[in-house]
Amino acid sequence: MWPQAVIFDLDGVLTDTAACHYEAWKQMAQRENLYFDRSMNQQLKGVSRMHSLEIILRENGREGTYTPDKMAFLAGWKNEAYQRLLKDLTRQDILPGIAAFLDQLQNAGIKMAVASASENADTVLERLEIRNRFDYVARAKEIKRRKPYPEIFLTCAGHLGILPKQCVGIEDAQAGIEAIKAGRMFAVGIGVEVRTVRPDLELTSTAELTLERIVRGGRDE
Repeated sequence: MWPQAVIFDLDGVLTDTAACHYEAWKQMAQRENLYFDRSMNQQLKGVSRMHSLEIILRENGREGTYTPDKMAFLAGWKNEAYQRLLKDLTRQDILPGIAAFLDQLQNAGIKMAVASASENADTVLERLEIRNRFDYVARAKEIKRRKPYPEIFLTCAGHLGILPKQCVGIEDAQAGIEAIKAGRMFAVGIGVEVRTVRPDLELTSTAELTLERIVRGGRDE
């Protein structure tokens, strides 16, 4: 049977916490008298917290002006602001079609994992009331090489005990698609703005996700 496992990105695939991230970064920027807007926020999609802070400082001409300790403090401050905003997250914030898709996978005996760069992945999944649906959630702190490197997807496959070629990865960002393909997995893209590597299956919305569509897409490869 193919696939034997489906590995999900979190933000933009299972839910959309972009507004929470934006507001938390905005608060941090205001604290430091830094400029930050929605166009700058787009550059942070799929990027780690520390790298995001580096981008904000670079865009403000302040790159290299903060000590490592100050950088760590600001990244932590942003995360605390983000966690406060997450308190309002509920099951209603699961993206369209995801709940039914998880049911399909579970009924078919397909294993599921979450490959997210967010260190708050468990908290988000708990608030969405779907943490128990997943066999494994990657620990972001243990991942040395972030997307577009395939480490996080291969780590998930390893913990599930499934060969990469038997796995499907689902992402909404270009870096994530590159990571999935580098890991030799079947890539499903949700509204991805393709700049380099194309997904094997391109969808415009999570509402289009079905097991049948993925299986059919795999046969067409």
